[in-house]
Amino acid sequence: MTLCSIAADELPTLPASPGETRVVVAMSGGVDSSVVAALMKEQGYDVVGVTLQLYDHGEATHRKGACCAGQDIQDARAVAARLGIPHFVLNYERRFQEKVIDEFAASYASGETPVPCIACNQFIKFTDLFETAKDLGAHILATGHYISSRDDGAGGRALYRAKDASRDQSYFLFATTREQLRMLRFPLGDFAKAEVREMARRFSLEVADKPDSQDICFVPSGRYTDVVQRLAPDAVVPGEIVHVDGRVLGRHAGVVHYTIGQRRGLGLGAAVAGRDAQPLFVVRLDAAKAQVVVGPREALETRAVALRDVNWIGPGELSALPPQGIDIMARVRSTRPPVPARLIPREGKEATVVFAAGEFGVSPGQACVFYDSAEGAARVLGGGFIAAVEPAAQSVPVMAPTPRAATARGAPR
Repeated sequence: MTLCSIAADELPTLPASPGETRVVVAMSGGVDSSVVAALMKEQGYDVVGVTLQLYDHGEATHRKGACCAGQDIQDARAVAARLGIPHFVLNYERRFQEKVIDEFAASYASGETPVPCIACNQFIKFTDLFETAKDLGAHILATGHYISSRDDGAGGRALYRAKDASRDQSYFLFATTREQLRMLRFPLGDFAKAEVREMARRFSLEVADKPDSQDICFVPSGRYTDVVQRLAPDAVVPGEIVHVDGRVLGRHAGVVHYTIGQRRGLGLGAAVAGRDAQPLFVVRLDAAKAQVVVGPREALETRAVALRDVNWIGPGELSALPPQGIDIMARVRSTRPPVPARLIPREGKEATVVFAAGEFGVSPGQACVFYDSAEGAARVLGGGFIAAVEPAAQSVPVMAPTPRAATARGAPR
């Protein structure tokens, strides 16, 4: 693997020489961002490493001394020392708490299924870190995300899916703005993970074989309800488990203990669940009524979604799209491939996405990301957050926006 394999579009192209071009690298302490710092340093750029202190696992889980974030910072500092680059650690714990953790808890309590990694990129890494990079005199902010950006031919930059579909992180970066894209670079977009680890060994980085993080960083135990109950205890309200046909089947200890599409652990008991000819799934979470609505699998099928806070980074403007909409490929979960759909613009930053075929297990709070094709390296056109879903089954009422989406963010029109 040679350095010249990096896509030319991902190398800073500025009037200044590499030595006069400052590149701030967001260093998480993992192998990906560490390799980015090493690549930029080897190319001769003036590299500065920045690591964000965002959370404390010990505080987040009430396990004293269990601070894996501290180890990540130590790893980033060690890599920077080996590369001979300046390294700064910035404490953003308060900001992260307000914009990511608290929002996560409030969203879950309202019956949504939030994606905190998107909020972290949107409000922390690509907002606050941008300002820090500028304060440090940076021309470029480089990250270890698996995604690509290229010149769009119109004076800006376009975002594309990573070459390695299994590592593609475009779902989590749809909220990146055009202004941010001009300064951002993603050197790993054309590499597979195995190639990145091999480069780390070539650079003799101790993190070459460091495992990837699997859980949400501030929920290392994987028990999201622990965070919600600690931060929003008043929102955990017992209520009824109701069938889509109106029958009350049982009771629950709080909607935060359920997710759309869940089949196991419904708390109904074999006798109650067995009365239905088909297995039961969680179809809807109504936090306002403290109801968990269950039904057969076909009740999970979604025909369309209403979106809020749409970010458009495709050609032209969202408001200039034809009223009848345009054909796109849409992705409602990071683990699913994009599917054919139609994007219809609404007022402001709202839109509707109608799927060519039904999607299953779609929940308010998730993101719906747009692509221009089904190809592996498709362009990212933008995306939005799901405010409401429209079931395909006519027997199931159309889901209204969650109380949080309707009051705090504006109901879709």
